[in-house]
Amino acid sequence: MYLPPQFAAKDPAIARELIRAHPFGSLISTDDEGLPFVTHLPLHLLEEEGRLVLLGHVARPNPHAKFLRERPRAVVTFMGPHAYMTPRVYPDLARVPTWNYLAVHCTVEATLLETFDNKDRLLKHLIHDHDPAYADQWRGLGEDYQHKMMQGIVAFELRITDLQCKVKLNQHRPEAHAAMLSAYAQGNGEERALAGWMRRLGVTGRTHE
Repeated sequence: MYLPPQFAAKDPAIARELIRAHPFGSLISTDDEGLPFVTHLPLHLLEEEGRLVLLGHVARPNPHAKFLRERPRAVVTFMGPHAYMTPRVYPDLARVPTWNYLAVHCTVEATLLETFDNKDRLLKHLIHDHDPAYADQWRGLGEDYQHKMMQGIVAFELRITDLQCKVKLNQHRPEAHAAMLSAYAQGNGEERALAGWMRRLGVTGRTHE
């Protein structure tokens, strides 16, 4: 993605936090005609032996499984909080609107998971992420039912080989920071989330002694 230096996250932990807080990603591969093919899906971030891996699955009829098998290299994107920014936050009038946001782009290498145990491990991670109270119900359904359900999905791990994290909070325009923070802090959920990131990263317009 287009990533001017002032918007590149300096702390790699920010990307991991964004992925976990906003796990519904977009998996992007190339189809047989050379066009992007996108599947929107929840993914679990796993840190193993210094590696970052995303775990997920698609329905078996989804052609994305075929694309991953034939062309394992793909891209996954995650979108964090985002919101419009009015030019009225500037002290002068000769300004234009923009959009502030946090996003993560991952280049990945896919490996399909074929065994029951690997699929079971993946599903347990996703259940724990999103509905831990369902775990006992899933275990109580019996292995025959579980095997039948797992035959309907194609599971995979996506090893992250490169990662970009963009934090666009108008950092290079300090004259707007105080008014922008005030406006976002009084806004909707997305805007309040951006205000939180501004405070965390010191994009506040306040001088520090």
